[in-house]
Amino acid sequence: MFKKISKTIYSDYGNRIEKKPYYGLPKNIIFCSKCTYSNQKPDSEKEYTHTIKKVKESLTFNKNYVCSACSWNEKKKEIDWDSRKKELIKLCNKYRKKNGEFDCLVPGSGGKDSFYAASKLKYEFGMNPITVTFKPHLYTDIGRKNFDAWIASGLNNYLFSPNIKVQRLLTRISLENLFHPFQPFIMGQMYFPPRMASFLNIPLIFYGENPSEYGNDINANKKPTKDPEYFSTKDQKNIFISGMNINKLEKIFKIRKADLSPYLPLDTKFFNKKKISVEYLGYYLKWHPQESYYYASEYGFEAAPQRSAGTYSKYSSLDDKIDDFHYYTTYIKFGLGRATYDSSQEIRNGEITREEGVNLVKKYDGEYPTRFENEIFEYLSINEMEYPELKSLFYQKNFDKDYFDQLTNKFRSPHLWTYKNGKWKLRKTIF
Repeated sequence: MFKKISKTIYSDYGNRIEKKPYYGLPKNIIFCSKCTYSNQKPDSEKEYTHTIKKVKESLTFNKNYVCSACSWNEKKKEIDWDSRKKELIKLCNKYRKKNGEFDCLVPGSGGKDSFYAASKLKYEFGMNPITVTFKPHLYTDIGRKNFDAWIASGLNNYLFSPNIKVQRLLTRISLENLFHPFQPFIMGQMYFPPRMASFLNIPLIFYGENPSEYGNDINANKKPTKDPEYFSTKDQKNIFISGMNINKLEKIFKIRKADLSPYLPLDTKFFNKKKISVEYLGYYLKWHPQESYYYASEYGFEAAPQRSAGTYSKYSSLDDKIDDFHYYTTYIKFGLGRATYDSSQEIRNGEITREEGVNLVKKYDGEYPTRFENEIFEYLSINEMEYPELKSLFYQKNFDKDYFDQLTNKFRSPHLWTYKNGKWKLRKTIF
């Protein structure tokens, strides 16, 4: 199935700038004059949908080279948040069940944002939320501890554990095809909540902040609801997971439809029939990630004992051991690592200056994640006892550092990277 990755000689890589950028990214690299983003940032929402085959840039820039995420952050200051809160109260009054039964559903992992969203809705707005969680690949100790604390704070939860053999396989395929170890999991994370809401007949789902705040489709910030196209499709056959059509996955890898179903969107007719409203709490309440952390800590949430690989922060994306590798792959594909995402957000919210952010990016962005390396490689290896039918489908069954490095170099876009004197370097950086 997968061809051997040749040991490429990269001495000519520095001369490949004339080649088209990978992934449909813009050739000319532009950095925001306010934060640390560049125009290479992909549209993270569309990257995880069931139909996308190519990532798309998500940022636009004004004449002063200010990115759309920073521009939107300024527009948020003009919003009448008292009026928005009244809209939220009206919405809650419409759906709240006076008999105390579940009346809204909150997806989450027990991180700071889901802590904030579920607790706010229950204790301030009098709702009766049920929380739902798509189980991580490999829980970190702090991730599991925070999940338990989230539920112990007074919430009910459905924890879904997918077929781990299938999830491992899809993750391996996704890494081979897309260099994206998180895509199948995030698709499951995206489709599980509306599936559960349909099953439980709960017509209201609350997410936290709208990802468009961080530079996706900027116009999406003007409405409180999430577009149903992210959850449902009219064409159940033309669905892609891990860069492959589901029909091929079923045929080649002998995966049963029942085991793929957690990663599939709902049928559009069925979804519309249920009349489920999918809302962003961040439309009604001014979203501030650090404030979410402070709020969540009052209910038992804890920051990690050490900073996360590739960044300086300790309080976001803590629950899954594969998180580190996900952010490393974004650095390889787009030249944007975890420190870029964290610093851009904190610059906009006034926690740090742009100069501080640039220095943090210089120090931490692109740091190779070593702390869970062995566990991740074992997780991604194909066990012949578990998968006897896959012996001939993978060139290399065991996943190791050498093979990961080969994959890494395969996915470096020549417009971003150059290879000189035996080392890889970004052609253009913010520092």
